[in-house]
Amino acid sequence: MNGPTRVAILGATGSIGQQALEVIAAHPDRLVVTALAARSRLDALSGLAAKLNVTRVASGDDDLVALATAEDVDLVLVATPGIAGLRPTLAALAAGKDVALANKEVLVVGGHLVRAASGGVGKRLRPVDSEHCALWQCLQGVDPANVRRVAVTASGGPFRARSLATFASITADEALRHPTWRMGPKVTVDSATLANKGYEVVETHWLYGLPYDRIEVVLHPESVVHAMVELVDGSIVAQLAEPDMRLPIQYALLWEHRPSPAPRFEWTRKRELHFGEVDVERYPCFAHVLAAARSGDQGAMVGVSAADEIAVARFLAGEIKYTEIAGLLRRGAELGAGNAPTLDDIVRIDERVKRELQPAGVSD
Repeated sequence: MNGPTRVAILGATGSIGQQALEVIAAHPDRLVVTALAARSRLDALSGLAAKLNVTRVASGDDDLVALATAEDVDLVLVATPGIAGLRPTLAALAAGKDVALANKEVLVVGGHLVRAASGGVGKRLRPVDSEHCALWQCLQGVDPANVRRVAVTASGGPFRARSLATFASITADEALRHPTWRMGPKVTVDSATLANKGYEVVETHWLYGLPYDRIEVVLHPESVVHAMVELVDGSIVAQLAEPDMRLPIQYALLWEHRPSPAPRFEWTRKRELHFGEVDVERYPCFAHVLAAARSGDQGAMVGVSAADEIAVARFLAGEIKYTEIAGLLRRGAELGAGNAPTLDDIVRIDERVKRELQPAGVSD
């Protein structure tokens, strides 16, 4: 293809979308925005479209498939939250587009469908999460038969050292103060509960075709090492970088290493790096996500994802305590349990679980 890659951004007004625009602006010879979509901050969306001279714009979820499959789009960045990103992801892949995936739920609820359509990680399906981008780099040129296990790292969020006796009093404001990353409210709370890290294990399974018993999570508060691969001879390959999402976003969009607006790693700076196990008593949401994943019940995974969306929203609204989030995830897994669902089944399970777990008198 001659000329820059034409990019559609689903979720253009969110944190990932905004940082992607910074990356694109830094590489005008390689990348150009031809389509934008957002579910919120629609005034900001209109402003972006005018600034970038983009006429193909979608608000809400209704036009995402048409936007993701448009003729003037080569690469779709899926940063729309929730399962709303699944249908346009599958449509884009079916239409021959490349997809840069920044939406965890797409693989959590529909990983079996996405892997069937893409074959897993590669040019067609490019992970944007820092951990999966790191794994992608570590595994370049490595024979899968030589991989003993892989690990993604977790900062542990803002409560990794807080007394468990005080968890019932955790406020939304406290949960939204992530010590390392700049993210939207849903994923920030998921980072506090470590539900997001359970999701990343699921993503790793579908992206790389690895069984769950070869995927581990390691606590690493400094968020400098993003992933590690242990080879059969005991060698460890790791990817390190300062925590900045513009780096994995750029790698996914460009499909190669190029100068980045992200800060450089100062390897002569004196620093300490710490690693540890995940305490499931402190992070019960993490345990519930992994239990559903390892069960092989894809319907349960849909239920967990739907329940998490409702639980986090209710916590942020002050309707439930922080310690009640895990119970809703467990209930969601029970409500969603069933066979590996089709796309329509996924939507139905998601809607049913959300209806069940909304407070009385409230509907979507």
